[in-house]
Amino acid sequence: MDRFDTSRNELQVGGLPLSLLAERVGQTPFYAYDRVLIAARIHAVRRVLPHGVHLHYAIKANPMPALVGFVRPLVDGMDVASAGELKLALDAGADVDSIGFAGPGKREAELRQAVAAGVLLHVESARELRALADAAQALGRPARVALRINPDFELRGAGMHMGGGPKPFGIDAEQVPDLLRGMAQHGVAFEGFHVYPGSQNLRGEVIAESLRRSLDLVLRLAHDAPAPVRHVNLGGGWGIPYFPGERALDLAPVASTLAQVQMDLERALPAARLVLELGRYLVGEAGIYVARVIDRKVSRGQVFLVTDGGMHQHLAASGNFGQVIRRNYPVVIGNRLQSSDREIAGIVGPLCTPLDVLADRMDLAVAQPGDLVVVFQSGAYGATASPQAFLGHPPCPEVLV
Repeated sequence: MDRFDTSRNELQVGGLPLSLLAERVGQTPFYAYDRVLIAARIHAVRRVLPHGVHLHYAIKANPMPALVGFVRPLVDGMDVASAGELKLALDAGADVDSIGFAGPGKREAELRQAVAAGVLLHVESARELRALADAAQALGRPARVALRINPDFELRGAGMHMGGGPKPFGIDAEQVPDLLRGMAQHGVAFEGFHVYPGSQNLRGEVIAESLRRSLDLVLRLAHDAPAPVRHVNLGGGWGIPYFPGERALDLAPVASTLAQVQMDLERALPAARLVLELGRYLVGEAGIYVARVIDRKVSRGQVFLVTDGGMHQHLAASGNFGQVIRRNYPVVIGNRLQSSDREIAGIVGPLCTPLDVLADRMDLAVAQPGDLVVVFQSGAYGATASPQAFLGHPPCPEVLV
């Protein structure tokens, strides 16, 4: 929240007063992403990365085309999870040598597209290897592959577990040696490994542990590699604080561990480049969601501000994108920041469901119809992670300012 200018009565976004930005967009609700904040975060990450570590942007966090195009020259590569995201990366001018394609359910048509484009496939099953061999033969060009590994450890402290135990992601670590030894028969070009134990980590020591243990696993498996390891993707999972009481990620332990990991990798696998794949951490805090109050209701002593936007456009803020216990994102009345007239109110959307809640019993400036509600921390997993077609409301525009 403090990444935006809140020093005046009206929120400033990209140098514009919020109400003027709303007029420029032409409607509410909308998402706005601040390019200055995005660039500042990317530069801050680069300052802690050791020389030689490549920074990739995970498009799934926010695939807005203008944003992807803005980020592309600031990073070393792109990671995609569908043919649609692959097209976005290519349209943005990303070098095919620096695009990685992951995901547990790649269709054969997607695999053929990726081989045709020449990007690196993060293989998640033996079926994908067989399909890639067929595609390579049919297209007359090699299929570049890295094996995505489901590690034999679980990352404690991760907000979302992506590895360890039974998982649909990647290939179980204990199955990898046999797959590597038989890879020659598949007719694919092996390049490396991808390990991603967990996401939305807010503790630097947890990320440090993930890096260390993931590299140890890669070095152990590399003994059976059919070719020199050229690519090691250790994921990302760096989190941002969404809720009161959460602290921003401390990068000091991450930086020190990264330096050691990079040195160990260079010593053991000198041909390999280390890749970190970040999405939410680069763009999440640079975005806001803005909705307009259209009604003010008091029901049995409780104030409800009914807005023109809701869970169909910002599912994560409603708590229906994985929260076990619903908690409020940081929310303000964006055109009444300095108002001393306060109340406890809930912010709800226009949908016919009690789940359509953007804020529950929050301390807010007293608002009236026409005022603008701002949901911070909305730069990642917002518009495209929400059921925007639900109940037929208009689509939500996105702007880069």
